[in-house]
Amino acid sequence: MENFEPKIVTFACNWCSYPAADAAGVGRMQYSSNIRIIRVMCAGRINSSFVFKAFELGADGVLVTGCHIEDCHYLFGAKQTVHNYDKIEKLVLMLGIEPERIRYEQISAAEAPKFARVINEFVADVKKIGPSKLKTTPAKSSNS
Repeated sequence: MENFEPKIVTFACNWCSYPAADAAGVGRMQYSSNIRIIRVMCAGRINSSFVFKAFELGADGVLVTGCHIEDCHYLFGAKQTVHNYDKIEKLVLMLGIEPERIRYEQISAAEAPKFARVINEFVADVKKIGPSKLKTTPAKSSNS
């Protein structure tokens, strides 16, 4: 498992955490390349089906990033994110999935160093627990 490189799906708010990711890149801050960012208009739109679909399609971990509650461009989107994430956490526990495979962070556009730090911490945490068992394997065709 030493060579295991986790695949991380990161849902990033268009107004705060996505610009932080952009600023981290422009500022040449070092963070793991194991992530794939999915830009969403508001992290409050992320629900459990997004998270579990990411796992089904091969993610080893899912990171949800959004605005700080007081900075939300949609006023209540950040509060909705907290509400939705609480539900996701409960489902993860009910399904017996390691809770370390998911994480939620509030990251503003001005927090590029925080974005890089969170990515590196999360990748390290997922590396420790190993590959996800939730991936669906593609069906083998009868021609093989």
